[in-house]
Amino acid sequence: MPDNKTLLLLPGDGIGPEVTAEVRRVVDWIAKRRSVSFDIKEGLVGGAAYDADGEPLTDETMADALDADAVLLGAVGGPKWEGLPFEKQPERGLLRLRKEMELFANLRPAVVFDALADASTLKLEVVQGLDIMIVRELTGGVYFGEPRGIETLADGSRRGVNTQVYTTGEIQRVARVAFELAKKRAGRVCSAEKANVMESGVLWREEVQKLRDAEFPDVELTHMYADNCAMQLVRDPQQFDVIVTDNLFGDILSDEAAMLTGSLGMLPSASLGAVDAAGRRRALYEPVHGSAPDIAGKNLANPLATLLSFAMMLRYSFDMGEDANLLEDAIQRVLAGGLRTADIMQPGKARVSTSVMGEAIVTELDKQAG
Repeated sequence: MPDNKTLLLLPGDGIGPEVTAEVRRVVDWIAKRRSVSFDIKEGLVGGAAYDADGEPLTDETMADALDADAVLLGAVGGPKWEGLPFEKQPERGLLRLRKEMELFANLRPAVVFDALADASTLKLEVVQGLDIMIVRELTGGVYFGEPRGIETLADGSRRGVNTQVYTTGEIQRVARVAFELAKKRAGRVCSAEKANVMESGVLWREEVQKLRDAEFPDVELTHMYADNCAMQLVRDPQQFDVIVTDNLFGDILSDEAAMLTGSLGMLPSASLGAVDAAGRRRALYEPVHGSAPDIAGKNLANPLATLLSFAMMLRYSFDMGEDANLLEDAIQRVLAGGLRTADIMQPGKARVSTSVMGEAIVTELDKQAG
């Protein structure tokens, strides 16, 4: 891989700056020990951007995101900005990034680390060794469909309208990502929709099946109603390998799968765009957890989800699978050694700060690299 890949860091709000600082520590280690350097820019997003510029994302930062090889975001939002107009709220900055970068596929792995298996609210035998990838369509469906809005009816009552709409192209491009991922995993895809009550679900099911039959005959495809999928995730999650679903159902199912692991502080995500003619794919990586304003600035946050998001970046944006494996293995070993941040603390383990956890990861990387 050529040196000097461009990386845009958007620490954001709350604990975002603290957890992204630990990524900078690993970036420095990679430059020193692996001889791979990144050109890093840093920008503002969310409430921090609003406080500085009056917008949750400026045009200049948006341009930097479009130019970067990959974007890493910390977190956005917090009670400080809850009273802002809808279009100025911190989350609008994240939504603008997703929309203008055309990030249509959201990858949400739910992996149970051996050292944390008993932290799940489910029985150990249900979740031990769990490794699921949920692929959520991110730019279509009911969150973006038109018409939408709230209107006042003739009798003075009000009606809220949102439209669920998908096209063949939108469905097939996200399904293709799921099938390609499955080929590198256990070779199974479950497509979740509501074809029993929604025409958009019927179209979803038909188009996913067509794509599988035409291009991925070696991948096993099953179809499941989204409500049954939700039930099966807590009944028998080991049956799943890759789940592909729409924007609304993906929002719900990925959070459910996340909690199978015991802590949102451990879960990364990637949002991917299409591969262009030069083989470049726009991508944004972020931890699943929120901005946690109650612990912001106290060196208490868990940086592992952000570090695992960076590992996903190494794998999917920079073709640095070996380095991604090194980082993920280092995290496994540190957890096995008994270090815990407050959110994943267990009896008999050692509670450490954000920065100490980051230092421990780098120390373990040094051991693995010899």
